[in-house]
Amino acid sequence: MRWLGLSVALLASIALADTIAGKVVGVHDGDSLTVLVDQHQIKVRLADIDALELKQAFGQRSKQSLSDLCFQKSATLEDQGRDRYGRTIARVRCAGENANREQVRRGMAWVFDRYVKDRSLVRGPVGRPSSYARAMGGSKGDAAVGVAAGEGARGGSISCFRPLL
Repeated sequence: MRWLGLSVALLASIALADTIAGKVVGVHDGDSLTVLVDQHQIKVRLADIDALELKQAFGQRSKQSLSDLCFQKSATLEDQGRDRYGRTIARVRCAGENANREQVRRGMAWVFDRYVKDRSLVRGPVGRPSSYARAMGGSKGDAAVGVAAGEGARGGSISCFRPLL
């Protein structure tokens, strides 16, 4: 019973913290990972960006890119809240490098102008609405940055990526 009380207290303190430090122990795809914090695993969704699913064209490359940036490295999370799956939404720094920004810079993820809170991720004009955003349910007003124009995963494949910077 004491262990349960300590666990609840730890999780509550993590939930209320603005910054969380830990080690990345898993990378699920190009925009989500698991961080070990005080012997507890936290599932994290990178804030402000979106990446392809693993089964989509370039999905594995996007995951590998995030793995290269973060796997088995120290991480600092700027907690932005929770998503509908209970994951922590965060801006993530791995070994001091902004993983959210780097995934977009490498062309392995994109920023949706309508949802982005970190405006520094968007430099210069935002690209035209992508067919990928429309295919994945976004509106014609959704502008994607970080992926080249191409067909969405439900209608073909994205042929290439365009770096943000």
